Amino acid sequence: MQKLLALINVVAWAGFWAFGYLALTADGFSGRQLTISAILAFVGFAVGIFAYLKLVRFAEDSGYAAKSKKLDAARREEAQAQHPL
Repeated sequence: MQKLLALINVVAWAGFWAFGYLALTADGFSGRQLTISAILAFVGFAVGIFAYLKLVRFAEDSGYAAKSKKLDAARREEAQAQHPL
């Protein structure tokens, strides 16, 4: 599953960069072609972000990467009370 997500991540980001480049730099494209390039770039971006976040979660759960240091609600409130804006 992780290898499949990694492959999807790479392909999605490659699509984002390729179609984003086409959408920004192509001179002879029609409006329809630019719209399709922009939509495909956005889809690549969205799928890339989703796959990356899933890979990060898998890495944290497996112990391969350190867990993020999130504060629980009580400690966050205590810290905010000590340093008000």
